[in-house]
Amino acid sequence: MSKREEELLDYSDTEEAAPAASEAKEESSGAAANGDTKGSYVGVHSTSFKDLLLKDELLRAIGDCGFEHPSEVQQEAIPQSNMGVDVLCQAKSGLGKTAVFVLSTLNQLEPTPGEVSVVVLCHTRELAYQIKNEYDRFSKYLPDARTSVFYGGVSIAKDKELLKDPERTPNIVVGTPGRLDALIREKALKLDNIRTFVVDECDKVLEAVDMRRDVQEIFRATPKTKQVMMFSATLAPDMRAICKKFMQNPLEIYVDDEAKLTLHGLQQYYVKLEEKEKNRQLNNLLDSLEFNQVIIFVRSTSRANQLNQLLNECSFPSIAVHGAMRQDERIEHYRQFKEFNKRICVSTDIFGRGIDIERINLAINYDMPPEADQYLHRVGRAGRFGTKGLAVSFVSSEEDEKVLSQIQERFEVKISPYPEEGVDASTYMNS
Repeated sequence: MSKREEELLDYSDTEEAAPAASEAKEESSGAAANGDTKGSYVGVHSTSFKDLLLKDELLRAIGDCGFEHPSEVQQEAIPQSNMGVDVLCQAKSGLGKTAVFVLSTLNQLEPTPGEVSVVVLCHTRELAYQIKNEYDRFSKYLPDARTSVFYGGVSIAKDKELLKDPERTPNIVVGTPGRLDALIREKALKLDNIRTFVVDECDKVLEAVDMRRDVQEIFRATPKTKQVMMFSATLAPDMRAICKKFMQNPLEIYVDDEAKLTLHGLQQYYVKLEEKEKNRQLNNLLDSLEFNQVIIFVRSTSRANQLNQLLNECSFPSIAVHGAMRQDERIEHYRQFKEFNKRICVSTDIFGRGIDIERINLAINYDMPPEADQYLHRVGRAGRFGTKGLAVSFVSSEEDEKVLSQIQERFEVKISPYPEEGVDASTYMNS
């Protein structure tokens, strides 16, 4: 095994990722979109999942999960996805984009033993693990549908062993680009029969040159004729152009105007303070606010560890998640938080994208994000799928103030100072 395969890049934390290079010369990775592309700005409809022409087995699983009505993006994208159309979808956090490709790929799946039909790429191990669990949840009445997840930080030998056995080979492969590319080069993963190629959080996956190169290599290992679907909450114009190079005349779905990608039901405030005042202010918030679960974002792994230790010393039992942790520890901490065994999580931006933990209704930016789009992804962890939530950001420098101004301008939202009297729990806690 080559050194590159043993030292697979971890694309988890923003601080460690390769810089974006939209100016980098793009190789021809797929047919460019020719002709007129279709835009769709979705309105609200009264419909049910039964209207989306899904398999009865999927409808039963959806019912078991307690879902009755599809979101806007699901109403628009699932019927089109079921027809095999290429889809480029931008919709704000919490609207159920993951369910679009999970349900549509399961609906189209005709499992053949030993053949991989669907490949799903994402940028972090936790998100890959979560997507795999979503496939398991919705395929519970489809016993022949098998899904496996592959990512770095664990033995590649075990992955190769699983893929050798036709009885265990998955129909659906979910993974991070570095590990899947390594498996392809080792000739352990064969994608000759791929019918659907999915990229979740596509702007994050494709912005880093190294990760984009891995995606291109994986793409080349698949048949020329296939369905391609890409999803994100934020898609800049230059990134849309990059995405379309992988597609054939895609249906473009944009839920809500791009400038107004703020989250309905989410109250947003800021606290202006000195850096040395952050710990006391955080303690005050955790003492005074009611919450189901809270996620606290910091800018580095060292700060995550330090703040997590401090919170535990102050009798706030928290856990930390960041890219410097061992893979098994990261997944275990994610599982504890997801299953409500822990109510407080300190995280780098590894949890700022795609992670869906339904009980989070408070997001705190202990450190402000470096740019406006990342703010949307962070606070989108609270108030998902139209529920209420509260976001509080600490502003401690001129740079933080600039980012705050950019956020308000970019998303046409007013973020007010945190009120001295606090916030009424009934305004952000779901009854």
